[in-house]
Amino acid sequence: MSQITTHVLDTSLGRPAAGVPVTLEIQKTGGWQEISKGATDADGRLRHLLEPGTLVAGIYRLTFETHAYFHARKIRGLYPQITIVFQVADPEEYYHIPLLLSPYGYSTYRGS
Repeated sequence: MSQITTHVLDTSLGRPAAGVPVTLEIQKTGGWQEISKGATDADGRLRHLLEPGTLVAGIYRLTFETHAYFHARKIRGLYPQITIVFQVADPEEYYHIPLLLSPYGYSTYRGS
């Protein structure tokens, strides 16, 4: 299993947010390098961002293209894109970064 995963829940509807495009990047000298991208499944999860054993220490960025999600549902949202930057201090650990989403707000935390 990937050591970085995410889960998007649409709190305004009380259900998973399926089909949200997500990009994972790592910070390098001079900018960001894309590692992978995908979209959340029917359960709002993206489980396969990294090949097992490839995680290294560093600063990572998950970008959620929420405009695509809201547009497909004919909902106007305030945040067309949400970026979460987080630090991997121990590459042996698992990092689950959930996003709780609504048209006019969001929050995140380190999950398990």
